[in-house]
Amino acid sequence: MNIEIAADAPTLADMIADRLGSTLRSIQASGRTPSLVLTGGTIAIETYARLRPDHADWTDVDMYWGDERFVPADDADRNDGQAAEAFLDRLGVPVLRRHPMPADDGMLDATEAAEQYAAALPDEPMDIVLLGVGPDGHVASLFPGFAQVHESTRRVVEVFDSPKPPPVRLSLTLPEINRAAQVWFVVSGQGKADAVARALGSGTPDDTPASGAHGTDETVWLLDEPAASGLPATR
Repeated sequence: MNIEIAADAPTLADMIADRLGSTLRSIQASGRTPSLVLTGGTIAIETYARLRPDHADWTDVDMYWGDERFVPADDADRNDGQAAEAFLDRLGVPVLRRHPMPADDGMLDATEAAEQYAAALPDEPMDIVLLGVGPDGHVASLFPGFAQVHESTRRVVEVFDSPKPPPVRLSLTLPEINRAAQVWFVVSGQGKADAVARALGSGTPDDTPASGAHGTDETVWLLDEPAASGLPATR
């Protein structure tokens, strides 16, 4: 596990953007198309806004989502819409490289939508999964105390009665996240400090779902100083 700390949120966003570009270019140089799982949240959007055309060949990256709000496709709460506005459209990511979770269009219920997305995921593990962390320690839409945290067979689950609105969501499960080669936690702000400390300390997946997520090759915590303020000074 690696922990990298930037002075503040803008510096952190720059650091994540440069690291992401370098990693994607390396995968592309090996002759493969990288697979990247996107997250929502303030620091993620700030990072996406800093991505540049020269960071990678953006026509050759498959984009997936770790979770999504199960609302209509044009709803401003959708993570895919926010990503499109922040960088997908600007950098010319082809529609065929974008693999959003289903929207609530009246044709599928949330359970059917989760099953449909699971069937659309690649057989191979993802290269990079980006995860934010909530003040309660949640990742994707896996919340403390919810049964979905303990899902062991499904790749994607539906979530009802989310503690954060909107109440119905879709989410990758921990086993699916944990198949990824690299899992990057991107976390900013004093309000996340306790959750980060729990996840890296005595937290459990049930009380701090972030503690149950990891990559098979690398797990990286990318923090600003406020988010890292609860960690021991020796780190």
